[in-house]
Amino acid sequence: MPSPRKPFRINVGFIAHEEIGRCHDFPFEFDQLNLGDELELRDFSGVVDIGRTPQGLVVQADFSAETALECVRCLTDFEQRLSWSFTELYAFDKRSVTDSGLILPEDGHIDLAEMLREYALLEIPISPICKPDCQGLCAECGQNLNEKDCGCRPDLSDSPFAKLKDLL
Repeated sequence: MPSPRKPFRINVGFIAHEEIGRCHDFPFEFDQLNLGDELELRDFSGVVDIGRTPQGLVVQADFSAETALECVRCLTDFEQRLSWSFTELYAFDKRSVTDSGLILPEDGHIDLAEMLREYALLEIPISPICKPDCQGLCAECGQNLNEKDCGCRPDLSDSPFAKLKDLL
């Protein structure tokens, strides 16, 4: 049973002593979860499948959650659904280490919190948009154009294409 203070610290020592091919599932569900200062997740759920191989323990994880983001066009807050998965090997010794450099600790406990946070952050869009047809803010008055049209019209005389209008 995971600790409430470290919910992603799992005792996997018993799996290391089982026969090759054995797997164990560890389900997770939280209404709210903080993974560091910059990441707050809601409606978090997922499962971690840990299997024994000759080289070490393979961790396969699938997670989903919601997080609050700010739209880069209209600056309103909205909920974004995130889904992510990863597969990593915790090697028994240095000969089997992969590029991730993970080695099974001697106490048989692994903490997936940092890895979970890193993979979740990779799923957050660089420029989050609340909806595909978001119209953003008016450049003149700042009105949210999704709520109502402000009546401002852009001044085309400053545009580099203003001279082309005369040709029509």
